Amino acid sequence: MNWFFLTVGYSGLSPKAPGTMGTLASLPLGVAILLYFGPQTLFLSALLITLIAIKRINVYEATSGNHDDQRIVIDELVGLWFALSIAPGIGFDMAALMQWNNGIALQIALSFIFFRIYDIKKPSIIGRIDREAKGGLGVMGDDIIAGFAAGITAALVWQVFIKVSVFL
Repeated sequence: MNWFFLTVGYSGLSPKAPGTMGTLASLPLGVAILLYFGPQTLFLSALLITLIAIKRINVYEATSGNHDDQRIVIDELVGLWFALSIAPGIGFDMAALMQWNNGIALQIALSFIFFRIYDIKKPSIIGRIDREAKGGLGVMGDDIIAGFAAGITAALVWQVFIKVSVFL
């Protein structure tokens, strides 16, 4: 059960791009939680999974001696869920979240894209956390910050898109 959890349903065992596969595997459930239960529930779910994952990763690293195993992709799930809970949650109520013509699909796509960019490139503090933090907090920390940055960036891009389209 621990390996199923850490690899997000074994998606992290993909021989090519396990991080991207883990993020893709996390997307449908994250979107479902967002649409049916709201951004607050998605945010709190990501927070709860973060706390559990840090403990489970610490146990895994202590027994295996392997830090930040690429097969562990629960950090991608958490990062994406934070991004999804921030971007579409800004400026929408629950009724608006259920209408696809309000840009929610674009915001979901932007959250995914920006999260993958920040997670792969690791700019600024994201890279510093990745290099310097140890244990489960180190594995999870860079993706948490990347998720917050992706959610904020996606929300800003969407707001700029709205402002520009008003003037057109």
